[in-house]
Amino acid sequence: MVALLVLGMAYFYSHYLFASATAHVSAMYAAFLAVSLTVGAPGMFTALMLAFFSNLFGSITHYGFGPAPILFGPGYVSEGKWWAIGLAISIINIIIWLGVGSLWWKLLGLW
Repeated sequence: MVALLVLGMAYFYSHYLFASATAHVSAMYAAFLAVSLTVGAPGMFTALMLAFFSNLFGSITHYGFGPAPILFGPGYVSEGKWWAIGLAISIINIIIWLGVGSLWWKLLGLW
């Protein structure tokens, strides 16, 4: 599980290096899934965690998802503020999705 968390965080925050969600998922999803499964992570949990992260990381930058440049363009929020808020929201999202979500999945017997 430690390896899965490290890989999940690396997958999520590597989106700072990509200008496109499609490029990020195409380049990294299968590789991170394969490595996670190789170290013994539960398959369904890992696949869905990476899939959820593929949607959640869209808010961390002003260029990383389709609507982000449109929202950033008018100039109401500075680039630095966008990144700071994106980082804060990403931490909250990860806590909710991995913390509460994994407990919920455990309760339902999905992993």
